[in-house]
Amino acid sequence: MDGLQGVQARVAEIQSLMMPRPTPVARSTGTETTTFSAALEAATTAVSGAPVGVPTAAQRLAPGEYGRLEPPAELTQYGNGQIPADALTPIGIGSHRLYQPAAEAFVRMRSDAAAAGVDIGITDSYRSYDQQVRLAEEKGLYSNGGLAATPGRSNHGWGLATDLDLDDTAQQWMRDNGWKYGFVEDTPREPWHWAYRPAAIV
Repeated sequence: MDGLQGVQARVAEIQSLMMPRPTPVARSTGTETTTFSAALEAATTAVSGAPVGVPTAAQRLAPGEYGRLEPPAELTQYGNGQIPADALTPIGIGSHRLYQPAAEAFVRMRSDAAAAGVDIGITDSYRSYDQQVRLAEEKGLYSNGGLAATPGRSNHGWGLATDLDLDDTAQQWMRDNGWKYGFVEDTPREPWHWAYRPAAIV
């Protein structure tokens, strides 16, 4: 059991002994967020020694069932594909960058996969608007049977999506574990495309 799972198990134990369960709050975007009481937050901080945030695990749905990804306001101020480099975070592989929470989750996920003997490679991350236009010209629009999102609508343009280089073992590892880090296979016909879609972005 890793550190995060241990903390979660301990919090669940404390919660079951001392407090009522938190109430789920449904969102119209197809995601789910759980609100935590102040007491639970205090218990989590006491156990983990770290600031308390909203869980970053994602719902486990089939590709195509996630609905539209709503980017955080701090990204929408720039526009899709217009995010400056210093507003994104390197993930330690080439020049690949993502939105900071996604980058941090990706680094943890890749490290844990490596510890399990699984290699997660990456071929694409943040994609500028110009790159989206070029890809649409080369690959065709997804809506027309191609592989590219309409320029300006790609989740890559928010720094919230990756295209991964996965062998069969890594693909299965991602399907079993990626959601725990907020990454999900959300697009039909694109098993390499993994978007950061946690229940809530901290």
